[in-house]
Amino acid sequence: MSEFHRGLHFVHGSLVCQSCHAPPAYDALRLSDGRTLARSQTMALCGQCHGTQLRDYEHGAHGGMTGYWDRTRGPRTRNHCVHCHDPHAPKFRGMQPAPGPQDGGH
Repeated sequence: MSEFHRGLHFVHGSLVCQSCHAPPAYDALRLSDGRTLARSQTMALCGQCHGTQLRDYEHGAHGGMTGYWDRTRGPRTRNHCVHCHDPHAPKFRGMQPAPGPQDGGH
């Protein structure tokens, strides 16, 4: 087992490694139809099972970004699935919302 996989916590539905990785080296990603993808194409891999989230992402309602909404002012970089989600255990833990603003009672 490589150092990368030591302590790996895998909880992603009923998937196994070969559901997303192409053996024997496992460096390439694998679509459900067997085609391989480069790691830079994670959106296509995740989107084959998470279509609703991909649709929302494509319309700007899922996933964060840095930069400008108005691209005439500068560039914008969108996050991909694995920027926010661990692909081996993608579910976010529950969190408490931050307290509301203090407006001095007005």
